[in-house]
Amino acid sequence: MKKQSSIPNRSLRVADQIQRDLGELIAREVKDPRVGMVTITGVDVTPDYAHAKVFFSQLMGDKDLCLEGLNKSAGYLRSLLFKRLMIHTVPTLHFEYDRTTETAADMNALIAKALSTQAKED
Repeated sequence: MKKQSSIPNRSLRVADQIQRDLGELIAREVKDPRVGMVTITGVDVTPDYAHAKVFFSQLMGDKDLCLEGLNKSAGYLRSLLFKRLMIHTVPTLHFEYDRTTETAADMNALIAKALSTQAKED
């Protein structure tokens, strides 16, 4: 029988806290010029808290250079998180670019195109 967790949704709360803390830490502590204005859009934590997939978006700049800079500073960010979080295991950070905004813009363009062709037909 699976042991019931005494703290419901703990991994979600840990992921939310990591997201908030990383947003602050990246803005204040990371001095890498490759990392510009970054927004942390989501964090997925494994059940054992060993790894965390951190999704980010960027306003301007090269996303590949930013990804490289974030992955380079992942160990430093993890050590800063260790000082802030009150958990036994702080996950290893793996950064990934979040393509949601690009996908949404593409979908909006397709919808606008479909509406304009429908208006021309009417």
